Amino acid sequence: MNSILFATGKKGIIIDIIFAVAGSFLVAAALSMFTVPNDIAPGGVTGLATALAQILPIKISVLTFILNVPLLLWAWKDLGIKSVFMTIVSTALLSVFIEFTDRILPAYTNNELLASVAGGALSGLGVGILFLRGISTGGTDLIALLLKKLFPNGALGTLLLIVDATVVLIAVFIFKEIEVALYSTISIYVSSKVIDALGQGVDYAKVIYIVTDKGDEISKVLNTYTDRGTTAIAARGGYTGDSKQLIISVTRRNVLAQTIRLIKQTDPSAFTYVTDSTEVHGEGFKPN
Repeated sequence: MNSILFATGKKGIIIDIIFAVAGSFLVAAALSMFTVPNDIAPGGVTGLATALAQILPIKISVLTFILNVPLLLWAWKDLGIKSVFMTIVSTALLSVFIEFTDRILPAYTNNELLASVAGGALSGLGVGILFLRGISTGGTDLIALLLKKLFPNGALGTLLLIVDATVVLIAVFIFKEIEVALYSTISIYVSSKVIDALGQGVDYAKVIYIVTDKGDEISKVLNTYTDRGTTAIAARGGYTGDSKQLIISVTRRNVLAQTIRLIKQTDPSAFTYVTDSTEVHGEGFKPN
């Protein structure tokens, strides 16, 4: 998966286009099926366009494109020509897909709560796919990418959640219904969580700390059967004063159970604890 996400050159361009098509289509589907039919403003420029379309004789797809123009000009310098170009592509695709999905996908209007959850999840999946390649559908998605440069430790989904709160307020004034704010907030919250989960899934890893008398054996077993490196540090028990080794290994979630089992088989008395890491750089993870 990492090799795909961090591909560059001609292969990277092809992957960018594939991600742009997939992400834009999912966002458009969320709008056409769930949020627009229920007057839910899902955040972003698309949400703002949904609200403004109620008072302006302009289609949502056209409003979405118009509102993105000044933001694209603003981002040109900060994000670079490649990211902005792909954002323009995905913005255009989104406008096209909105028109397309309006015609082929059924609108769900039976339950506004379910619509807000489903719309937020589907939209978050689409935006998250785009964010994996540094692309957005413009609007507040683009603002979130710009804010990420200012606040690198901030989660993109959380930054987007903060920005989209303004869109909800505007929607409340236009629709003049508090329920709009409530359902829109649910949709935006679900979307932000899906985006964060998808983004963290790329680099999400487990850091394993092992205090053991059999450091060399454990390192050999993990290197052989999990294809992950280890770091050995000399340690001393604070209570017993006995010499120990601290073995550190970073692994993926999907092989954590296997790794723990190998450690227990090699040294049943080893003291092992595991922590989460959402940002890992180096061999086997994100390139340095």
